[in-house]
Amino acid sequence: MKAIRRFTVRPVLPEPLRPLSDLARNLRWSWHTETRDLFQSVDPEGWQAAGCDPVRLLGSASAARLAQLAQDRRFLRRLAAVADDLDDYLHGRRWYQAHSGSAADRGPTGSEFPAAVAYFSPEFGVTAALPQYSGGLGILAGDHLKAASDLGVPLIGVGLLYRHGYFRQSLSRDGWQQEHYPLLDPNELPLSLLREPDGTPARVSLVLTGGRSLHAHIWVAQVGRVPLLMLDSDVEENGPGERDVTDRLYGGGSEHRLLQEMLLGIGGVRAVRAYCRLTGHPAPEVFHTNEGHAGFLGLERIRELGEPSERGGQGLDFDSALEAVRAGTVFTTHTPVPAGIDRFDRELVARHFGDRGELPGVPVEKVLQLGMETYPGGEANLFNMAVMGLRLAQRANGVSTLHGAVSRGMFAGLWPGFDAEEVPITSVTNGVHAPTWVAPEVFRLGARQIGTSRTEDALSVGGSERWDSVADIPDTDIWELRRNLREQLVMEVRDRLRASWRQRGAGAAELGWIDGVLDPDVLTIGFARRVPSYKRLTLMLRDRDRLMEMLLHPTRPVQIVVAGKAHPADDGGKRLVQELVRFADDPRVRHRIVFLPDYGMAMAQKLYPGCDVWLNNPLRPLEACGTSGMKAALNGCLNLSVLDGWWDEWFEPDFGWAIPTADGSATDEDRRDELEAGALYELIENRVAPRFYDRGAGGLPQRWIEMVRRTLTTLGPKVLAGRMVREYVERLYAPAARAHRSMDADAARELAAWKARVRGSWPHVAVDHVEALEEAAAEGTAELGATLALRVRVALGELQPDDVEVQAVAGRVDSDDAIADAQTSPLKPAGGPDMEGRWVYEGPLCLDRTGPFGYTVRILPTHPQLAAGADLGLVALPTEATGEGAGVLMR
Repeated sequence: MKAIRRFTVRPVLPEPLRPLSDLARNLRWSWHTETRDLFQSVDPEGWQAAGCDPVRLLGSASAARLAQLAQDRRFLRRLAAVADDLDDYLHGRRWYQAHSGSAADRGPTGSEFPAAVAYFSPEFGVTAALPQYSGGLGILAGDHLKAASDLGVPLIGVGLLYRHGYFRQSLSRDGWQQEHYPLLDPNELPLSLLREPDGTPARVSLVLTGGRSLHAHIWVAQVGRVPLLMLDSDVEENGPGERDVTDRLYGGGSEHRLLQEMLLGIGGVRAVRAYCRLTGHPAPEVFHTNEGHAGFLGLERIRELGEPSERGGQGLDFDSALEAVRAGTVFTTHTPVPAGIDRFDRELVARHFGDRGELPGVPVEKVLQLGMETYPGGEANLFNMAVMGLRLAQRANGVSTLHGAVSRGMFAGLWPGFDAEEVPITSVTNGVHAPTWVAPEVFRLGARQIGTSRTEDALSVGGSERWDSVADIPDTDIWELRRNLREQLVMEVRDRLRASWRQRGAGAAELGWIDGVLDPDVLTIGFARRVPSYKRLTLMLRDRDRLMEMLLHPTRPVQIVVAGKAHPADDGGKRLVQELVRFADDPRVRHRIVFLPDYGMAMAQKLYPGCDVWLNNPLRPLEACGTSGMKAALNGCLNLSVLDGWWDEWFEPDFGWAIPTADGSATDEDRRDELEAGALYELIENRVAPRFYDRGAGGLPQRWIEMVRRTLTTLGPKVLAGRMVREYVERLYAPAARAHRSMDADAARELAAWKARVRGSWPHVAVDHVEALEEAAAEGTAELGATLALRVRVALGELQPDDVEVQAVAGRVDSDDAIADAQTSPLKPAGGPDMEGRWVYEGPLCLDRTGPFGYTVRILPTHPQLAAGADLGLVALPTEATGEGAGVLMR
């Protein structure tokens, strides 16, 4: 029989065990070994049955067991120690509080750093017990929150609560991906409902077309010191369609996605305001948009600023409010391809905004202008969420150095007239939260070497001096650790493979072969990620006979563990999964290669440490960062990867291998795959496997162990989420906070008016004439170290010299006279305006490089409140008739 109603019965803990409830409700347990060990001791078998989730564990523990523990003095001492440690973690002074900076411009907390930062993301991967993620974007967001907590950064996370999560994956008998969407009950998750003082649930509401409303409750997950607000539309006040808005991650059609993103952005800002009002948390000075899905948050903040203030002050007009919002907004793009960005039909967006929809008073045309692809190569009728994110943020970044360059090229149309290198998108390379991803055995080895406290600091904050101590760990200890982790992975793989085959319909009598799958003494390669085509799941199958020879080599065998999910709507990705599964089902090799379904955090935490080599072979440069290899590296696993994402930035042959790429424009895709697969086989056969099996004294592969050391000492401090978050604070959050504080209502109005004046006058701004006063330059040659005196005549229209900067731009030139590695130097006004309104600018140009050298001049708008010269996308350049040629040969 089926129940007609479902509810959760919470356990009543005996008074001495009450701290267990606080420990279970703070997700710090997901990365704190002592807390997990404490919960495991409550009921070891129940802990595994509960999926290592303390909330489920306490919900299933028997009253007799709880009563027994309440009398167990040893357990109570452990409980008190862990509870005290959490209290110290939550309230102690950490990195953020100790590094407030020395700037004179300080905010309400007396710090250069922001009083608080709101961090919006469509998904968060904090723990397997809270399955609200699909892949790298969500895991990165979860690691960002955890690292911020470790550092003491006052972050507020904002996302949606998906009642069905992403999806659970299984396989059919013939290897086709099957999707399952189990219902998640928030009352059974480590969440609490945000409530008003009278006990009623706090609620945010959005106005929809047709007189409808979209209401959402706010669930709070406590991630250490960081609250994560998750909006849930499955509330009784909503109609059936509105209740399903937060049904599943990345599901539904265009309108469904649009409503999700409106709720995330607009509803998310309202949730932050409610949370700060109810808890006293400082209001955010900086808003960080993690990918374009949350971009509508800027529109809600514009609406807020347009309302009269409580003191009776007049609200800001749209353009002034836009400047105020941009000053305190950071936008991070994660996609290297336009197809990965959410884009909506113009009419769909227009229908949901304005006086008949959400944000009444905010002009619909102004909303549309922020997202429309009004640039060369754009599609005029599409509203692009990443474009809106960039236009609403004064600071933007990619997630690796290479990805920053790719992003500057991809979005260069928003800044016409500027070279891609000058597009104002910087980069902060991703990192991973080491306490989450480092195996307990690795942590214990570090603690034995330098102590528990210093090891915790090394994993959370970083610092090369702490990681250098790895050099003192004996070879035998490192190799014993690596074998132990490999053996644990072998057992994990067998359990998961057996469960998968039972789901595929196999009987127990058919599965005896699984006891011989994998070998703890064989070189183990891991490959696990989402399965879009560019990640090339099946590149390893390009030459199946050659792969089979590697797997079955008599003296240097290789074994491979593969996992990955294809998007439910991506049949091409599902075919790749099926192709890999069918190869792995072959009785000749199934003991050497396995595909594990339902890749997620719980599997990953066993997979990364247990592999010797982490394989990554995307189409370069389509991997924005690729953090799975970072997690593997922190456990002493070596990377074998295409030079893409973070590996392009930090690869050294001392600690890994680079797969050569055939990414020339003349190489077709099939030929490229053939060449790169051949390079991959060559590396494994001739470099990787021989080094693993090359045993010296005591049977140890000493050169391999040295590569493990170099991986830990060199990459360890770099790949940390703590390093990443510190960079965000120092390079993006602190400048954004300063800009926010300086942008009061009067400053915002002044800047908006100045921009309007500059844009209106810019058609009349021009470089009229350029001349160099040295004869050598006129002859086409000059001596290294010489100085050219430039004189430039410019037209400024209605603008004044204070509104612009006239620059000389110089550097080496190619055969087409394009300037590379350009350096700029300002020229100074020397006279004017003349009768025609022209101004003269002069200045020196130092010839500091040999070879073909060239220069040009340009005019840019300038204002103290601009974050970059390219901010407005306006530039005036010389025409061919303006003055002298640019080429000067240096000798």
